Amino acid sequence: MKQPVLMDETGQEAARRRLPPARVLGRAGTALAVAGGLMLTIMMGLTVCDVIGRYVFSAPVKGAAELTEILLAAVIFLGLGAVSLSENHVTVDLLTEKLPSAVEPLRLALTGLFSAAVLGVVSWRLWIYAAQIGGYGGSTSTLAIPVAPLGYFCAICAAIGAVITAILPVRRLALRLLA
Repeated sequence: MKQPVLMDETGQEAARRRLPPARVLGRAGTALAVAGGLMLTIMMGLTVCDVIGRYVFSAPVKGAAELTEILLAAVIFLGLGAVSLSENHVTVDLLTEKLPSAVEPLRLALTGLFSAAVLGVVSWRLWIYAAQIGGYGGSTSTLAIPVAPLGYFCAICAAIGAVITAILPVRRLALRLLA
C-alpha cells in the first residue's frame, strides 16, 4: 500500500524525513554514510588514544594530527554525496517562505543548478591543486603521506555531489511539469 505524502510548509516531503536512512538514501547513500561513520569512528579513536597517550603515558600517537586532518577532509567531502542524495543541505528561508508554493519546484531546481555550479568550481580547483601538490611530491611532514591522492579524492567527491545536486531538483521539476 502506498503511503500518503505529507508536505510541510516548504513543500518538502515531511514523511521522507522519518524514513530509515536506507529508504531515503538508497544503497549508494547508505554506503557513503557507513564509510563516513567508520572514518569518524577511527578519527575519534585516534584522538582518544592520542590524548590518553599524551597525558597518561607522555607518549602521544605519532602523526595523530596529520591523520585526523586527512580523515576530516575525507569525511567532509565523502559526506557531500550523502547530503546531496538526501537533499539535506543547510538552507535559510528568509524570502522563500513568502513565495507561492507553485514556484517552489522551479526555485529548488535553480538553486540546485547554482549549488552544482559552485561544487563544480570547487571540484575543478581541487583537481588543479592536487595536480600541483602531486607535481612536487607534497606529503605530510611527520608520516610522509602523499597529499595529492586526498586532493583527487575530494575533487571527485565534490564533482559527484555537484551532479547529484543538479539532477535531483531538476528531475523533480521535470516530473512535476510532465504530470
